[in-house]
Amino acid sequence: MAEVYGTPSRPRRRWGRRLLIVFIVLLVIVGVILAVADRVGLSYAERMIGDKVAAQVSAQKATSDQPEVTIVGFPFLTQVAAGKYHEVKIELANFSAPANGRTLKLPLLDVRAQDVRAPLSALRSGGSIVATTVTGTGTIDYTQLATLIGQRDLKLTEKDGKLTGSLPVSLLGQTFEVTGTAALSVSKGALQVRVSDVTTGNAPDAALVRNLINTYVKSLGVSFKLPTLPLRLTVESLQPQPNGLTFTAAAHDVTFAAGGL
Repeated sequence: MAEVYGTPSRPRRRWGRRLLIVFIVLLVIVGVILAVADRVGLSYAERMIGDKVAAQVSAQKATSDQPEVTIVGFPFLTQVAAGKYHEVKIELANFSAPANGRTLKLPLLDVRAQDVRAPLSALRSGGSIVATTVTGTGTIDYTQLATLIGQRDLKLTEKDGKLTGSLPVSLLGQTFEVTGTAALSVSKGALQVRVSDVTTGNAPDAALVRNLINTYVKSLGVSFKLPTLPLRLTVESLQPQPNGLTFTAAAHDVTFAAGGL
Protein backbone atom coordinates (compact mmCIF):
# COMPACT_ATOMS: atom_id res chain seq x y z
CA MET A 1 0.00 0.00 0.00
CA ALA A 2 1.43 3.38 -1.06
CA GLU A 3 2.16 5.98 1.61
CA VAL A 4 0.73 9.48 1.17
CA TYR A 5 2.79 12.46 2.31
CA GLY A 6 0.95 15.74 2.96
CA THR A 7 2.33 19.29 3.18
CA PRO A 8 2.17 20.68 6.76
CA SER A 9 0.80 24.18 5.94
CA ARG A 10 -0.82 25.03 9.31
CA PRO A 11 2.43 25.62 11.26
CA ARG A 12 3.64 28.03 8.56
CA ARG A 13 0.42 29.99 8.79
CA ARG A 14 0.79 30.21 12.56
CA TRP A 15 4.37 31.43 12.18
CA GLY A 16 3.20 34.08 9.69
CA ARG A 17 0.57 35.31 12.12
CA ARG A 18 3.16 35.52 14.87
CA LEU A 19 5.42 37.63 12.68
CA LEU A 20 2.51 39.92 11.88
CA ILE A 21 1.62 40.30 15.56
CA VAL A 22 5.27 41.03 16.45
CA PHE A 23 5.42 43.63 13.68
CA ILE A 24 2.23 45.32 14.87
CA VAL A 25 3.47 45.34 18.47
CA LEU A 26 6.76 46.90 17.36
CA LEU A 27 4.86 49.56 15.42
CA VAL A 28 2.77 50.34 18.50
CA ILE A 29 5.90 50.57 20.68
CA VAL A 30 7.65 52.85 18.19
CA GLY A 31 4.50 54.97 17.93
CA VAL A 32 4.30 55.33 21.71
CA ILE A 33 7.99 56.24 21.94
CA LEU A 34 7.60 58.87 19.21
CA ALA A 35 4.45 60.26 20.82
CA VAL A 36 6.17 60.53 24.20
CA ALA A 37 9.24 62.12 22.62
CA ASP A 38 6.97 64.55 20.76
CA ARG A 39 5.21 65.63 23.95
CA VAL A 40 8.42 65.85 25.96
CA GLY A 41 10.08 67.96 23.27
CA LEU A 42 7.00 70.15 23.00
CA SER A 43 6.92 70.75 26.74
CA TYR A 44 10.61 71.66 26.77
CA ALA A 45 10.27 74.12 23.86
CA GLU A 46 7.18 75.77 25.38
CA ARG A 47 8.94 76.13 28.73
CA MET A 48 12.01 77.65 27.08
CA ILE A 49 9.95 80.21 25.16
CA GLY A 50 8.00 81.03 28.32
CA ASP A 51 11.23 81.70 30.22
CA LYS A 52 12.46 84.04 27.47
CA VAL A 53 9.20 86.00 27.46
CA ALA A 54 9.18 86.20 31.27
CA ALA A 55 12.71 87.64 31.18
CA GLN A 56 11.63 90.32 28.72
CA VAL A 57 8.57 91.23 30.80
CA SER A 58 10.80 91.67 33.86
CA ALA A 59 13.39 93.70 31.90
CA GLN A 60 10.65 96.19 30.95
CA LYS A 61 9.65 96.67 34.61
CA ALA A 62 6.36 94.90 33.97
CA THR A 63 4.93 91.87 35.75
CA SER A 64 2.68 88.93 34.92
CA ASP A 65 2.06 85.34 35.86
CA GLN A 66 4.42 82.81 34.30
CA PRO A 67 3.70 82.93 30.53
CA GLU A 68 1.53 80.08 29.32
CA VAL A 69 2.93 78.99 25.95
CA THR A 70 1.26 76.73 23.41
CA ILE A 71 2.98 75.68 20.19
CA VAL A 72 0.24 75.02 17.65
CA GLY A 73 0.44 71.99 15.38
CA PHE A 74 0.89 68.24 15.59
CA PRO A 75 3.18 66.43 15.44
CA PHE A 76 5.72 68.72 17.03
CA LEU A 77 8.80 66.79 15.90
CA THR A 78 8.12 67.46 12.22
CA GLN A 79 8.16 71.18 12.98
CA VAL A 80 11.41 70.74 14.88
CA ALA A 81 12.97 69.00 11.89
CA ALA A 82 11.95 71.90 9.63
CA GLY A 83 12.92 74.53 12.20
CA LYS A 84 9.67 76.41 11.52
CA TYR A 85 6.46 76.78 13.51
CA HIS A 86 3.23 78.18 12.12
CA GLU A 87 1.98 79.74 15.35
CA VAL A 88 2.93 80.07 19.00
CA LYS A 89 0.33 81.24 21.53
CA ILE A 90 1.55 83.15 24.58
CA GLU A 91 -0.84 84.13 27.37
CA LEU A 92 0.31 86.61 30.01
CA ALA A 93 -2.25 86.56 32.82
CA ASN A 94 -2.43 89.43 35.33
CA PHE A 95 -0.16 91.63 33.24
CA SER A 96 0.73 95.06 34.65
CA ALA A 97 3.06 97.80 33.46
CA PRO A 98 3.84 101.46 34.23
CA ALA A 99 1.61 103.83 32.25
CA ASN A 100 1.26 107.59 32.46
CA GLY A 101 2.65 107.70 35.99
CA ARG A 102 0.22 104.99 37.03
CA THR A 103 -0.02 101.24 36.55
CA LEU A 104 -1.94 99.61 33.74
CA LYS A 105 -3.42 96.24 34.73
CA LEU A 106 -4.76 93.68 32.28
CA PRO A 107 -6.41 90.40 33.24
CA LEU A 108 -4.80 88.93 30.12
CA LEU A 109 -2.36 89.99 27.42
CA ASP A 110 -2.98 87.50 24.62
CA VAL A 111 -0.03 87.19 22.20
CA ARG A 112 0.26 85.28 18.92
CA ALA A 113 3.61 84.72 17.20
CA GLN A 114 3.36 83.74 13.51
CA ASP A 115 5.94 82.11 11.24
CA VAL A 116 8.39 81.32 14.04
CA ARG A 117 11.89 80.25 13.02
CA ALA A 118 13.65 78.09 15.58
CA PRO A 119 16.43 75.79 14.33
CA LEU A 120 17.06 72.60 16.28
CA SER A 121 20.37 74.05 17.49
CA ALA A 122 18.48 76.97 19.08
CA LEU A 123 16.19 74.60 20.94
CA ARG A 124 19.13 72.56 22.21
CA SER A 125 21.31 75.48 23.27
CA GLY A 126 18.63 77.98 24.28
CA GLY A 127 19.58 80.27 21.40
CA SER A 128 17.49 82.96 19.73
CA ILE A 129 14.08 82.30 18.23
CA VAL A 130 12.67 84.73 15.65
CA ALA A 131 9.01 85.38 14.79
CA THR A 132 8.11 87.14 11.53
CA THR A 133 4.94 88.65 13.01
CA VAL A 134 3.72 89.04 16.58
CA THR A 135 0.28 90.38 17.54
CA GLY A 136 -1.20 91.02 20.95
CA THR A 137 -4.60 91.97 22.34
CA GLY A 138 -5.76 93.15 25.74
CA THR A 139 -8.74 94.89 27.30
CA ILE A 140 -8.61 97.87 29.66
CA ASP A 141 -11.73 98.14 31.81
CA TYR A 142 -13.42 101.53 31.69
CA THR A 143 -13.00 102.37 35.38
CA GLN A 144 -9.25 101.92 35.03
CA LEU A 145 -9.19 103.88 31.77
CA ALA A 146 -10.87 106.86 33.43
CA THR A 147 -8.23 106.75 36.18
CA LEU A 148 -5.39 106.53 33.65
CA ILE A 149 -6.56 109.67 31.85
CA GLY A 150 -6.98 111.50 35.16
CA GLN A 151 -10.80 111.65 35.27
CA ARG A 152 -11.96 109.33 38.05
CA ASP A 153 -15.56 110.63 37.90
CA LEU A 154 -15.82 109.96 34.18
CA LYS A 155 -18.24 107.11 33.40
CA LEU A 156 -17.29 105.38 30.16
CA THR A 157 -19.46 102.94 28.24
CA GLU A 158 -19.69 101.44 24.77
CA LYS A 159 -22.72 102.31 22.65
CA ASP A 160 -23.20 101.27 19.03
CA GLY A 161 -19.48 100.59 18.67
CA LYS A 162 -18.50 104.01 20.01
CA LEU A 163 -17.05 105.09 23.35
CA THR A 164 -19.36 107.44 25.25
CA GLY A 165 -18.71 109.19 28.50
CA SER A 166 -20.67 111.12 31.10
CA LEU A 167 -19.31 113.43 33.78
CA PRO A 168 -20.87 115.67 36.44
CA VAL A 169 -19.82 119.29 35.90
CA SER A 170 -20.28 122.00 38.54
CA LEU A 171 -20.88 125.46 37.08
CA LEU A 172 -22.50 128.61 38.52
CA GLY A 173 -23.40 126.79 41.73
CA GLN A 174 -25.14 123.96 39.89
CA THR A 175 -24.15 120.46 38.80
CA PHE A 176 -24.87 119.34 35.26
CA GLU A 177 -24.52 115.88 33.74
CA VAL A 178 -22.48 116.21 30.57
CA THR A 179 -22.49 113.38 28.02
CA GLY A 180 -20.33 113.09 24.92
CA THR A 181 -18.61 110.77 22.47
CA ALA A 182 -14.93 110.08 23.00
CA ALA A 183 -12.80 109.80 19.87
CA LEU A 184 -9.74 107.61 20.39
CA SER A 185 -6.53 107.41 18.39
CA VAL A 186 -2.95 106.21 18.78
CA SER A 187 0.03 108.30 17.71
CA LYS A 188 3.70 107.62 18.47
CA GLY A 189 2.90 105.29 21.32
CA ALA A 190 0.41 107.65 22.97
CA LEU A 191 -3.35 107.27 23.42
CA GLN A 192 -5.22 110.44 22.49
CA VAL A 193 -8.75 111.11 23.75
CA ARG A 194 -10.96 113.83 22.28
CA VAL A 195 -14.55 114.50 23.41
CA SER A 196 -17.23 115.66 20.96
CA ASP A 197 -21.01 115.69 20.40
CA VAL A 198 -21.62 117.00 23.90
CA THR A 199 -25.11 117.13 25.37
CA THR A 200 -26.32 118.34 28.77
CA GLY A 201 -29.56 116.89 29.99
CA ASN A 202 -30.35 119.30 32.83
CA ALA A 203 -28.47 122.48 31.88
CA PRO A 204 -30.42 125.65 31.04
CA ASP A 205 -30.41 126.65 27.40
CA ALA A 206 -28.26 129.72 27.91
CA ALA A 207 -25.27 130.86 25.87
CA LEU A 208 -23.11 131.45 28.96
CA VAL A 209 -23.73 127.95 30.30
CA ARG A 210 -23.13 126.34 26.90
CA ASN A 211 -19.86 128.22 26.44
CA LEU A 212 -18.63 127.28 29.90
CA ILE A 213 -19.48 123.63 29.33
CA ASN A 214 -17.83 123.59 25.91
CA THR A 215 -14.69 125.14 27.36
CA TYR A 216 -14.63 122.55 30.11
CA VAL A 217 -15.19 119.67 27.69
CA LYS A 218 -12.26 120.78 25.53
CA SER A 219 -10.04 120.49 28.58
CA LEU A 220 -10.99 116.82 28.84
CA GLY A 221 -8.98 116.02 25.74
CA VAL A 222 -5.89 114.19 26.94
CA SER A 223 -2.95 112.28 25.61
CA PHE A 224 -0.95 109.80 27.62
CA LYS A 225 1.86 107.43 26.79
CA LEU A 226 0.92 103.79 26.58
CA PRO A 227 3.00 101.27 28.52
CA THR A 228 5.90 99.38 27.00
CA LEU A 229 4.72 95.92 26.00
CA PRO A 230 6.92 92.83 25.69
CA LEU A 231 8.19 91.52 22.34
CA ARG A 232 8.32 95.08 20.93
CA LEU A 233 4.53 95.14 20.63
CA THR A 234 3.17 98.56 19.65
CA VAL A 235 -0.52 99.45 19.98
CA GLU A 236 -2.03 100.06 16.54
CA SER A 237 -5.80 100.10 17.02
CA LEU A 238 -8.48 100.52 19.67
CA GLN A 239 -12.02 99.19 19.79
CA PRO A 240 -14.65 99.93 22.46
CA GLN A 241 -16.31 96.77 23.77
CA PRO A 242 -19.03 96.31 26.41
CA ASN A 243 -16.46 95.18 29.01
CA GLY A 244 -13.74 97.71 28.20
CA LEU A 245 -11.44 99.21 25.60
CA THR A 246 -9.75 96.48 23.57
CA PHE A 247 -6.43 97.25 21.91
CA THR A 248 -4.51 95.41 19.20
CA ALA A 249 -0.72 95.63 19.07
CA ALA A 250 1.78 94.28 16.56
CA ALA A 251 5.50 93.86 15.88
CA HIS A 252 7.63 92.33 13.14
CA ASP A 253 10.85 90.30 13.07
CA VAL A 254 10.85 89.81 16.82
CA THR A 255 13.64 87.93 18.58
CA PHE A 256 12.84 85.92 21.69
CA ALA A 257 16.02 86.56 23.64
CA ALA A 258 16.50 85.92 27.33
CA GLY A 259 18.34 89.21 27.81
CA GLY A 260 15.49 91.35 26.51
CA LEU A 261 15.21 93.33 23.29
